[in-house]
Amino acid sequence: MCGIVGAVAERNVTPILLEGLRRLEYRGYDSAGIAVLDEDNNISRVRRVGKVQELAAALEKTEVRGKLGVAHTRWATHGEPSEQNAHPHICNRSVAIVHNGIIENHSALRELQSKEGFTFTSQTDTEVAVHQIEHYLKQQGDLLAAVRLAVADFEGAYALGVMSSTENGQLIATRRGSPLVIGVGIGEYFIASDAAALLPVTRRFIYLEEGDIADIRTDSLVIYNDKGEVVERDIKESELSADATAKGEYRHFMLKEIHEQPSCLIDILEGRVVDGQLLDSAFGMTSDGKGAEKILDQVKAVQIIACGTSYHAGLVARYWLEAIAGVPCRVEVASEYRYRKTVLMDDTLVVTISQSGETADTLAALRALKKKTSLTLAVCNVPESSLVRESELKLMTRAGPEIGVASTKAFTTQLIALLMLVVALGKRRGLTADKIKSLLRDAQALPQLIEKVLHDIHAIDHWAEDFTDLHNAIFIGRGTLYPIALEGALKLKEISYIHADAYPAGELKHGPIALIDQDLPTIAIASMDGYEGKIKSNIQEILARGGRVYLFADERMDVSDLGGDCRVLKVPAVDAELAPVLFAVPLQLFSYFVAVRKGTDVDQPRNLAKSVTVE
Repeated sequence: MCGIVGAVAERNVTPILLEGLRRLEYRGYDSAGIAVLDEDNNISRVRRVGKVQELAAALEKTEVRGKLGVAHTRWATHGEPSEQNAHPHICNRSVAIVHNGIIENHSALRELQSKEGFTFTSQTDTEVAVHQIEHYLKQQGDLLAAVRLAVADFEGAYALGVMSSTENGQLIATRRGSPLVIGVGIGEYFIASDAAALLPVTRRFIYLEEGDIADIRTDSLVIYNDKGEVVERDIKESELSADATAKGEYRHFMLKEIHEQPSCLIDILEGRVVDGQLLDSAFGMTSDGKGAEKILDQVKAVQIIACGTSYHAGLVARYWLEAIAGVPCRVEVASEYRYRKTVLMDDTLVVTISQSGETADTLAALRALKKKTSLTLAVCNVPESSLVRESELKLMTRAGPEIGVASTKAFTTQLIALLMLVVALGKRRGLTADKIKSLLRDAQALPQLIEKVLHDIHAIDHWAEDFTDLHNAIFIGRGTLYPIALEGALKLKEISYIHADAYPAGELKHGPIALIDQDLPTIAIASMDGYEGKIKSNIQEILARGGRVYLFADERMDVSDLGGDCRVLKVPAVDAELAPVLFAVPLQLFSYFVAVRKGTDVDQPRNLAKSVTVE
């Protein structure tokens, strides 16, 4: 959950590393640091607590230049955010490393290293890693050999960028469990934990596989697999431009990404729906080169595994799969699923959902399940991610880079991707051609409906003013809108730091209604799904107890009989089955405006990082 950048070139790499960190700051922003090998073969290092701008200000006062360097922006796992705990870490002025992931056996290694005379200056597991590499470098006299021996001692996940004052012009990169890419330039190479960091200098990338170790120099690149064999990895050309991760005219990335949702929903369906029918080719091909139908034809049940926002998308899909396609579905949080004994029914399609494709818990669950089944599908936004590469079928969401930590466009495109899965499985279980055309037609109409919401956001902003000094809130919904209530509560928690819970509306009277008073507002969502009468009754129960209600309602819904302190904001009319996608948008905007009014850091909320690559 941190950001790595590295470079080896025939020019000063400091500006390249700094710009890379700026583009990776969404992955971690507790502290940042940079280390370069100067012309005298000395490692110069600058580290600062806080965001990358603090590091940039320090670098303006210090001459740090070199043709080889590594840099890092941190999300703290071991040790508080401090300059001593910030990366890069250096051992004996000889080896410098940057590290993502967690070395799980760091305590045992630290004890051994202490006996060997190593001195520790930080609380991090990364310092153990740099000591181990330096230990082997003294023995071997070769940095590549030292890294290979050291990583064999590590348990856990890592992506490492390593350089040494004894090896001018050599950068070592290796990964296991955490992503790492190599950017290919002309007479220069770069490394990063996300290709987006390197777009200003290259659009050609090599994605390292699990256990790969790369020996990188200005004039050569040699990659070894986990068996020590020299291997060739394909060079991929990125279609993203350097400004794809810029805010443009928007105040925050989150607001920009909310407004990008109409075009993203158009993109995800483009070329996948022809004459009202969904093409099975949308799900890719199996590893043996056969079409997706080989797997889809076998499916009798679905197991969805995900975390956070992606988990909420899975909950919506469960309603759809069972109600529309007639397919049994279970949804579980990956961090729980991977640790409990589970029973997987025969012919169950395992669907993993992740924006980044590098979510550690989801990946671990997938790898465990692959020992039981080959029926796997990844719903993901990053084509070259680990989750995509390790799944049989892939359904890409095509949302483009999402920089804001709180997911928006990734969520709504996940919902459309899952709807496509519902259609693909439903047509194999008797879903009629007319119903399929209707579903896809309604999905194609969503961008226009979302545009209507985005053109009338002042009322949502006005509501947000009421929440500036509040500390708690409740969200309620029924049916497919219950998971959207969960997502709305998560968004409010993530970026405004207001404690929020979500409940199925009918569950209020089984306990949570005890909390209702004038100081605890309820955000309700209601579509014309057959539950509107029920949720109106639940709202009246809240109002009768002196509670305040903020209701997002389908514009066709009659709310004239709702008295008390109930404010209503009408949402464009939408088919009930597609309501989750549309209703997600005003809840995103609501959380955004509350956060702005509270003055929190919308794009980089405290304690969070975008890609959760550690357990």
